[in-house]
Amino acid sequence: MAWNTNLRVRLPVTCLILQVAMVVLFGVFVRYDIQADAHWWLEKKLKNISSNIENDFYYRYPSFQDVHAMVFVGFGFLMTFLQRYGFSAVGFNFLLAAFGIQWALLMQGWFRFYEGGHIILSVKNIIEADFCVASTCVAFGAVLGKISPVQLLIMTFFQVTLFTVNEYILLNLIEAKDAGGSMTIHTFGAYFGLTVTWILYRKNLEQSKQRQSSVYHSDLFAMIGTLFLWIYWPSFNSASSSHGDTQHRAALNTYLSLAASVLTTVAVSSIIHKKGKLDMVHIQNATLAGGVGVGTAAEMMLTPYGALIVGFFCGIFSTLGFAYLSPFLESRLRIQDTCGIHNLHGIPGIIGSIVGAVTAAYSSPDVYGEPGIVHTFGFGGSKADETRKMQGSSQIFGLLLTLAMALVGGIIVGLILKLPFWGQAADENCFEDTIYWEIHEEVNSVVYIPEDLAQKHPAPVVHSIPLVLPTPSASLVAPVPPTPPVSLATPIPSASLIP
Repeated sequence: MAWNTNLRVRLPVTCLILQVAMVVLFGVFVRYDIQADAHWWLEKKLKNISSNIENDFYYRYPSFQDVHAMVFVGFGFLMTFLQRYGFSAVGFNFLLAAFGIQWALLMQGWFRFYEGGHIILSVKNIIEADFCVASTCVAFGAVLGKISPVQLLIMTFFQVTLFTVNEYILLNLIEAKDAGGSMTIHTFGAYFGLTVTWILYRKNLEQSKQRQSSVYHSDLFAMIGTLFLWIYWPSFNSASSSHGDTQHRAALNTYLSLAASVLTTVAVSSIIHKKGKLDMVHIQNATLAGGVGVGTAAEMMLTPYGALIVGFFCGIFSTLGFAYLSPFLESRLRIQDTCGIHNLHGIPGIIGSIVGAVTAAYSSPDVYGEPGIVHTFGFGGSKADETRKMQGSSQIFGLLLTLAMALVGGIIVGLILKLPFWGQAADENCFEDTIYWEIHEEVNSVVYIPEDLAQKHPAPVVHSIPLVLPTPSASLVAPVPPTPPVSLATPIPSASLIP
C-alpha cells in the first residue's frame, strides 16, 4: 500500500497545536516551588535557613543531569544501529522527549504535585518527568523505523497519560516500592510498545529487511548510547530516593548489577556463536539489563552480592532473548520488535519486579534496624511481620496491574495509530531516513595522485599507431605525443585516448 508521507501540513500543525496547548496549560496551572521562587529569601528568614546549599536544587540537580543525558543522548544513540535511520533515531527521540516532558510535568503535577489549585514545579518534578519520558523512549524502540513523527507524538501523548495513572496507582494507592522503575518505567514501556507494534504488524516488512541490519559505523554510534546509559544508570535508579543511606544504597546496588551483567552477556554471546565470536547487538543491549533488573529493589537491603546475582541472571536471560526469543516472537506471534525492547526492558523488568517483591517480603528489623525499616518501607512495630507480607503482595499486584495497563492501553493506542492518514511509510520504505529527512548524500570526489607519487610513477607513454588510408599511393601515420606526467593538481584520467 502506498501512503502519502508528505508531512508539510500534518507535522507542523500537530507540533504547533500541542505546543500552544502546553503554553496555555502551563500558564493556568504551573507555578514555581518556593525553593525556585524569588520569595525563597523570605522563606529562609522565616525558617532560619542559613545557607542556600539547603535548597533542594543542589541535592537533586546532579542526578537530574545524569537522567537527562540518558534520555536524550543514551536512548537516542542506542537506536542508531540501523544503517539508514540514524537521523530519525536521534531526531525523533529528541522530538518525543521534548514534548513528553512538558505533558508529563502537567499530568504528574495534577496527580502528585497539585497544591492550592496549582502544580508546584521544582527540580523533583523534572526528574519524575524524565522518568516518564524514559518509558516512552523504551516503547519507541519497538516501533522504530515503522511509524511517522506524527504517530510518535500521538503515541507519546497517550503513553504519558497512561503511565501517570499507572504510576499514581502503584506508588500512592497500592504503595508499592519502585525506586528505579522496573515496573513503572521498563515493564510498562516495554509491553505497551510491544502491544502497539503487534497491532501495527506489517506483513510485507520483509521488503525492508535489508535496511533493518546495521553497518560498522552505525553499530559504533549505537555503542555510544550504550556507554552513556551504562555510566549514568546508578543516578537513574537513585535519583528519586530519599536523602542519605537510601540513595547511597540504590547507586551501589545498580553499579554492581550493571558490572555483573556485562560479564555474563559477553560469556553467553560467545557461547551461542558457533565460532565463539561476540555479537554487537548483545553488547549494546544486554549489558544494560542489570540496571533494569535491580531497579525495584535498588534502595532495599539487597546486599552487594545480591545485586551481583541480579545482574548475573539479567545478562544471561537478556542475551538469550536476543538470540532466540525475538525471532520466535516475530515469526509466531507477529511482534516486530525493532530494538528488542522485550529482552532489554521487558524480561529484566519482570525479574526486577519479582526481586523487589521477595526482598520486601523478607525484610526484617534485624537487617534494617527498626528506624531503618520504617524509613525504607514505612512500617514497623508489632504488626511489622504482617505488613511485610502485605508489602510483598503489593509488589506483585503492582506488576500485574502494570502489565494489564500496558497491554490494554497498547491495543487502544495501536488501533488509533493504524489509521492510514498519519503519514506512515509503506512497508517497502520503512527504516529509511529519506522518507522524512532531507539527506545530502556524499558525492564521489575526484581522486588526485600526490606529486611525489606522480614523479616516481609517471603515466605511461602511448606510442603512435600507424593508420593506413585506403589510397594506393601512400599511407599516413598520425603520431601521438607522449602523455605529460600527472601533477598534484591533475585529476586521474579515466582512460587513454588514442586518435
